Amino acid sequence: MAVEKFETALKKLEDVVKKLEGGELSLEDSLKAFEEGVKYSAFCSKKLNEAERRVELLIKQRDGSLATRPFEEVE
Repeated sequence: MAVEKFETALKKLEDVVKKLEGGELSLEDSLKAFEEGVKYSAFCSKKLNEAERRVELLIKQRDGSLATRPFEEVE
């Protein structure tokens, strides 16, 4: 898979999901689309994890120094 950008992979993943939800694919085509979707999902997950680690590393302290803190999810 030669995807370089998160946004591209996410769009392709959304397209795969639409195809699968459409119900028009044969069983074999559905399996191929699912396998493709899993690859895009893994790529997106990896990129999000990398971005999260970068955010953790760039959080500034009050004194201006940088420190690592866990990324807090907003619910």
